[in-house]
Amino acid sequence: MLELSYCMGHDEELYAWVRQQFPSNAQGLSIALIAGDASPRRYYRVKADTSDSGVDSAVKTGADNGVNSVVNLSSDSTVSWIAVLSPPSEKFAEFIHVQGLLARAGLRVPALLAADLERGFMLLEDLGDTQLLAVLTDSTVASLYTQSLAMLVNTAGIPIEQAQLPVYDVSLLKQELDLFPEWFMAQLLSGPLLKESRKVFDTFSDYLIASATGQPQVVVHRDFHSRNLMLLENNAIATIDFQDAVIGPVTYDPASLLKDCYVAWPRAMQLRLLDQHRAGLEACGVMPATDSEQFVRWFDLMGLQRHIKCLGIFARLSIRDDKHVYLGDLPLVLAYVGDTLSLYKDGDAAISDFAHWFDAVVMPLCEQQSWYRPVVLEPSMAAQ
Repeated sequence: MLELSYCMGHDEELYAWVRQQFPSNAQGLSIALIAGDASPRRYYRVKADTSDSGVDSAVKTGADNGVNSVVNLSSDSTVSWIAVLSPPSEKFAEFIHVQGLLARAGLRVPALLAADLERGFMLLEDLGDTQLLAVLTDSTVASLYTQSLAMLVNTAGIPIEQAQLPVYDVSLLKQELDLFPEWFMAQLLSGPLLKESRKVFDTFSDYLIASATGQPQVVVHRDFHSRNLMLLENNAIATIDFQDAVIGPVTYDPASLLKDCYVAWPRAMQLRLLDQHRAGLEACGVMPATDSEQFVRWFDLMGLQRHIKCLGIFARLSIRDDKHVYLGDLPLVLAYVGDTLSLYKDGDAAISDFAHWFDAVVMPLCEQQSWYRPVVLEPSMAAQ
């Protein structure tokens, strides 16, 4: 029978749709709501017991939706899937497109079993609950990150002319950076940018955007970090939450991983892994031979763009969406910003002026907040 827990509105329609995807001999079909993420999507674990059916069966795949997978239900086991209820704003069609793109490139992604594009329903392979973040330690991080970066070489190797993805252009990069003054400064800190400060921020933004657009452009996952990587039972790593993929800067995904907003690692280890990644990209012909110092600079400035953006996103998640848990991640992101500014503030006026304003205006406001705690990026895991 189908357990109608959390039954309301579209959820009830989702349950009925899920039931239709299974053969009549599937017994004990149940659905339970599981934890969501930063998006409005809702996720449910679906289980079916086929041990008493006596025959092998298969999930129907919804051919009308262009989903052609067929997954067998073993006659002697309980099987599990993830049902997703995705609002129209959550790039449902894009998820399906990128899932196929990454799978063909050799990345481990959740199999798509069925989909209803009009209603925003999906039935996906269940990859379990073990995020990479949960298993990262001083002894495991190097091997797990090496495996993850190899996935990014495959991602970056997808021919951009065949990818059919939007471009991470100047407009989008600027739109993301503007989340900082709009949500972090004005809304969270109640410190709107005055005219002169806004000029400093805009000059700084233009500098970061020029660095991003001046890099080789490749297929970019755009949210490749330890909470979107799943460790499977066979120690393989799978990636999720890839619907925002774009054609963008070659260092964006490595910066997302090695300068993760949820955990920090020694700079020396970051740079060692980054250099291995650069060599891998060159060996596969993804980009031409590139000076290592130039690649590190791209990486650092790309991380800076992403962290400035994330300050705005985490503030918005708290203020607009009542997801206050993300405020706890702000101190580490601020530490990343401060660390990178200190590395580059003597080399260019755009960074120097922003660094001075950030230290003199932004940080004192942050230190007054209940969520603030000092974080120092040491040669060990800094986020505890």
